[in-house]
Amino acid sequence: MIGGMTQNKPNGKGGPIALQIAQQPEADELLGRSPLAAMVGMLLDQQVPMEWAFSGPYTLAQRMGSDDLDAHEIAVYDPEAFTELFTAKPALHRYPGSMAKRVQQLCQFLVAEYGGDASAVWSDVGTGAELLKRLKALPGFGVQKAQIFLALLGKQLNVRPTGWRAAAGPYGEAGSHRSVADITGPDSLALVRAHKQEAKAAAKAAAAKTR
Repeated sequence: MIGGMTQNKPNGKGGPIALQIAQQPEADELLGRSPLAAMVGMLLDQQVPMEWAFSGPYTLAQRMGSDDLDAHEIAVYDPEAFTELFTAKPALHRYPGSMAKRVQQLCQFLVAEYGGDASAVWSDVGTGAELLKRLKALPGFGVQKAQIFLALLGKQLNVRPTGWRAAAGPYGEAGSHRSVADITGPDSLALVRAHKQEAKAAAKAAAAKTR
C-alpha cells in the first residue's frame, strides 16, 4: 500500500501491521499504524540503541496526552515545553534537547510541505527514486537515513513504489540484516546489531591502515 500503513495488503488480508522494532508491544503497535511515529522513530535512530529510538514516539505521545503524534500540534508547541517532554526522566534520547528541536523542525516541514500528513511523503510517488528524493529533503534525514527508512517502508510497511529496493541501496536487499528495516523480532535484532558491530570494526581497521 502506498498511502497509509494500517492494512497488510500484499497477502490480501487486512489488519494492523505488526512490527517488532522497539521490542515493546505498545510502542511497536503505534509504529505500525502511525506514519509520523515511524518517521520520528527513524529520526531519533542515531547514537542510541534502536529499541530506545523507536520507543520514543510512543513515550512522546503519552507525555502529550495522546495515543498518536500530531504534526500540527508538535509544530506549534512551545519549544521549551517540548524540550521538557524529551528531557523528563527517562529521557527520550541521549541528546534530548537537540533531538526535540529536530523533531519539531521535521513536523514544521511536514505541515508546510505536506499539510501535516507524514504519509503524503509517499502516498503519490511513482518511483523509489522520487521517494528517496523526498525523504532526503526531510529535516534530519541524510542519504543513509533516507535509504534505511525507504527500506523499512518497503520491507515492513507495504510502501513499494517501482524501484524501491534499488533506491534503498544495500538496505533494500532481500534477506539482509543491515538496519532497522530488517528487524522483525529479537533474533533479527541480534543479527542487525552484530552486522553493525562488524562494520564498525572493519571501518576502524581500515582507518588504522591509512595512518
